[in-house]
Amino acid sequence: MIVCTVSGRSIKYMMLYHSTRSREDLCGSKEAILKGLCGDGGLYVSDGILNASIDMKALMDKSYEEIVMEVFGVLLDDYSEEELDYCVSRAYKGKFETETLTPVTEIGSRYLLELYHGPTSAFKDMALCMLPQLMSKALGGEKVMILTATSGDTGKAALSGFQDAENIGITVFYPYQKVSDIQYLQMATAEGGNVHVAAVRGNFDDCQTGVKRIFAEKTGEIREKYGVSLSSANSINVGRLVPQVVYYIEAYKQLVKRGAISFGEKIDYVVPTGNFGDILAGFYAKLLGLPVAKLIIASNENKVLTDFIKTGVYDKNRPFVKTISPSMDILVSSNLERMLFYASGCDCEYVAGLMKELSEKGRFEVTPEVLAALREVFDCGFASNEESRQAIAEAYRKDNRLIDPHTACGYKVAEELNTGRKTVILSTASPFKFAKDVYEALFGTLEGTDEADGFAYMNALSEKTGEAVPEALESLKTKEIRHRSVVDIDKMAEFAESCIRA
Repeated sequence: MIVCTVSGRSIKYMMLYHSTRSREDLCGSKEAILKGLCGDGGLYVSDGILNASIDMKALMDKSYEEIVMEVFGVLLDDYSEEELDYCVSRAYKGKFETETLTPVTEIGSRYLLELYHGPTSAFKDMALCMLPQLMSKALGGEKVMILTATSGDTGKAALSGFQDAENIGITVFYPYQKVSDIQYLQMATAEGGNVHVAAVRGNFDDCQTGVKRIFAEKTGEIREKYGVSLSSANSINVGRLVPQVVYYIEAYKQLVKRGAISFGEKIDYVVPTGNFGDILAGFYAKLLGLPVAKLIIASNENKVLTDFIKTGVYDKNRPFVKTISPSMDILVSSNLERMLFYASGCDCEYVAGLMKELSEKGRFEVTPEVLAALREVFDCGFASNEESRQAIAEAYRKDNRLIDPHTACGYKVAEELNTGRKTVILSTASPFKFAKDVYEALFGTLEGTDEADGFAYMNALSEKTGEAVPEALESLKTKEIRHRSVVDIDKMAEFAESCIRA
C-alpha cells in the first residue's frame, strides 16, 4: 500500500499513475481518467500493475459484470465499490444485442471474440459505454470537454457514450473522406446538445497530432477563459484501456466453461490493431495472471507495428495507404508508448528519449534488450487489401462466417502463423459496417449501385447471406445529417474552442 498526497489530499492505494516520460506528477486513477493525457505529452501508466494479480481461476465462474468489478477494483482502486457498481450498471445494462456481451464463436479450428454487439456495432463500445460513467464519478462538478481523434469507430462510440452527459461536452475529429460511408453517417447524424463533429483535411495521424497539440498548447488557456478542463476519450485514456482488459478474461472463461481448454492452458490472441490500445489491454490481462502464450499483432498495409516487432525500428516515414480496414490506417501508434515503458523496465527517461526522436525524426530504434522483451510477448503479421478480401471469402466459403475487413487481417495472420495453440481472433466490427468491401469480396460488384451507397450493399449482403443488419446501422437510413463541418489541420484548435463556447 502506498500513501501520498495528491492535489492537497492524502490518498492510500496501490495504483498510482504517472507519465510514461516522468514520475513527477503522481495521481490516482480518477485524476488520470479526467486528464486523459499527461502534461508532458506522455501517457498515464502505473508501476503497481507489475505487482498486482487477480485469482483468474475464481473468475471462471463469474459474470462479465462481476469480472469488470474485479479488474476495476485492482486497476482503478480509488473508485469505491458502490461507484463501480453504478458505473457497471449504467454502462452495459440494456445496451447490447446479445445476452452475452462478447460471445466467443467458432471459426474453423479457431475462435472469434465478437466485440461488435454494442450500440455502434464496434469493439470501441466495450470501453466507451464505460468511460463516461467513470468520468461522471470522478468529476465532482467540474466541466470537461472531451477531444477525440478517430480513424472511424472511436468517434461514433464516443459520441454515443457521452451524448447529453451532464457537465461533459465532446468534440470528435475524423479524417475527411478517409472513413467508410457508414462510419461517416454514424458521426454526421450524431444527436445530443453536447456533441460536435468535424472532418479534418488530412489523415488520422494528422487528427491525432492536432488533438495532442491542443492539449499541449491550449489546456491552461481554455481552463482560464472558460472554466473547462480538456480530456480525451481516445485509447490513450486509462478509462478506455482498462475496460478492454475484461474481454480477454471473458473469452478465456467462455472457452474453459465449454471445455475447449482446461484452466491454465496458455492460448494465443490475434488482434487487428493500428493504435496498439486493444492489444495492450491483452498485455495488462497477462500481467494480472491470464494464461496468455502470445499476443499477435495483425496489421494492414500500414504495417508500422509489424515492421517494428520484426526489426526494432519504428519508422512512420512511409507512404500512408488507404485500405479497406480504415480503423487501422495509422502510422503513429500512440499506445505503443505504454508498452515501451514496461518493456524498458519502466525507464521514463528512455521512453521520453524515444518519443523525442519520433517527434523530431519520425523514427526510433530500441535496444536489443527491449526488442527481446517485446518479442517475448508479441508476434506479428499483416494482410494486404487483396489478402483481406481473400480472407473474407475464405471464412465465408469454409465456415459460413461473415467477417469485416479488420477481422480479416486477424484471420489471415492467424492462418499464416498457425501456432498450433488454441487461438482467439478479436472480431472488432460488424461486417455490415463495411458492407461494400465484404459484399464485393464475396459476390463481386453490385450492379446499378452508386459506389458510396452503403445501404444498398448492406441490404444486398443481408439478402445474400441471410444475416440480419444490426438495428444500430439499419436506423441510419432515416437520420438527419447534423454535422457538416470540414476544417484544415491548423484550424482544429479554433473549432474546438468554438464548441466550448457553444
